[in-house]
Amino acid sequence: MVESMSGSGLLLVVHDVAPPTWADYQPFVEAVDALGGVPMTWLVVPNFHKHNDLDAHPDFRRFLSARVACGDELVLHGYFHCDDGPRASTPRDWFMRRIYTHEGEFYQLSREAALARLHSGIDLFRRNDWPLQGFVAPAWLMSDGTRQALRQLPLSYTSGPQHLYRLPDFTAIDAPGLVWSARSAWRRGVSKLVSDLCEQRWRQAPVIRLGVHPVDMRHDFSRRYWLNTLERLLGQGRLPMTKSHWLTLQLDRIG
Repeated sequence: MVESMSGSGLLLVVHDVAPPTWADYQPFVEAVDALGGVPMTWLVVPNFHKHNDLDAHPDFRRFLSARVACGDELVLHGYFHCDDGPRASTPRDWFMRRIYTHEGEFYQLSREAALARLHSGIDLFRRNDWPLQGFVAPAWLMSDGTRQALRQLPLSYTSGPQHLYRLPDFTAIDAPGLVWSARSAWRRGVSKLVSDLCEQRWRQAPVIRLGVHPVDMRHDFSRRYWLNTLERLLGQGRLPMTKSHWLTLQLDRIG
């Protein structure tokens, strides 16, 4: 018998949202919309890889505005989503920036550089009348300078792989997340095994995040996994909501 998870949250988080990734996501989003009543948190990149400035894509901006009107949340996700910093100076930095990811944009930024990009992203949201509460660094990598910058800004939260962090004090809140490495068949196979184990371990967790990426959508195996997992967790009684909504509920319970 399936144990009731009523009251527990389910957060569907769509990473790397930009004009060139929409073609990957569209069939998945349509399938989720067909389920009905599943709000999504969209991690929006203002100028993906420096070639996709959202200011030059009015149709896509209108699409995002429509998602907000339907109850979805938009989150600032870096600015360029690419690592354009100087060459790595240590073996650890080289591993993090060239093996773990090539897109750790905020991994080495100074406070001033981070503030400049964050302000530019906030201005984009303001120009489009998009509510903004959260920031997520690409690959969840943040320098000390980025953390200092976030403490100065009117944002409510940021995220790591397994936690949400209330700003400005970076109070950690457990929020375990499933995420795949889907670039090759063997990675997809390992990701499936690990995710199945994690899902069992987190059966009683107050919230589970599903973090989907464009590359997941390019393979039937991984795309079906995310849809099946979403439906399974919904069937167990988990309540779908946005990140900001779930965090607001936690504050209400504390209050």
